[in-house]
Amino acid sequence: MIPISDSVRSRTTPYVNITFITLNILVFLYQLTLNTFPESRSFLSELDVFFFDWGVIPACLTDRFGFNPETNPRALAFLCPEGERVLATPFTSMFLHGGWLHLIGNMVFLWVFGDNVEDAMGHARYVVFYLVVGVAAGAAHIFMNQNDIIPAIGASGAVAGVLGAYLVLYPRATVSAILPIFILFWIPFRVPAVLLIGFWFLLQLFSGFAAIAATDVTGASGGVAWFAHIGGFIAGLVLVRVFTVGRGHRGRLRVVSGGW
Repeated sequence: MIPISDSVRSRTTPYVNITFITLNILVFLYQLTLNTFPESRSFLSELDVFFFDWGVIPACLTDRFGFNPETNPRALAFLCPEGERVLATPFTSMFLHGGWLHLIGNMVFLWVFGDNVEDAMGHARYVVFYLVVGVAAGAAHIFMNQNDIIPAIGASGAVAGVLGAYLVLYPRATVSAILPIFILFWIPFRVPAVLLIGFWFLLQLFSGFAAIAATDVTGASGGVAWFAHIGGFIAGLVLVRVFTVGRGHRGRLRVVSGGW
């Protein structure tokens, strides 16, 4: 299911949400300029190095805070960002994406749901909220993958936090969405936001625990940071009240009908 629009109308221009979307797109356009062919010595391309420099590498952060991951120290010395830069990666990783579909999927969800959350919180609070839930998502991923040396990238965790906040703020909203059947055949429909977001979260839970089971069997970790999504969503659910104190939850009164 791909959301297209929702039934909640904002009273303010979502400057912060637009800025976040623009930054993600600009960073991705920069990524497209980087060489994707590995160099002979390091076996890493320019794009790989960019991801290792600015993505969240769980083993690097657990080592930095003294948790002693069961990872080869030489591998850590080679792969981890230098000095204090590793501490910035929970923030910088939110603006990196692994491909067009990764970017577009996250930005569509952020476009549909983020403007209303920003409207409810106010611009300044929304900036802090987005970054905090994004870091919480990264922390959840690190906790579940403490020895992983693969960089985690993407806005998915922060966007998941936005979904959690939206669910609390606008439980009666509806969402216009499309269901792709084939490339050129999409089914449009309307669905309560609580069902769409609830289904999305259940899918993350199922996929996350299925990935754990698969890792126990094969020893290989998956390519999607499911627990970043789960952690970000829960953080959004829990923290939304903190970031809307004194705002009166005006958004509940702006649910309107119309459109598909």
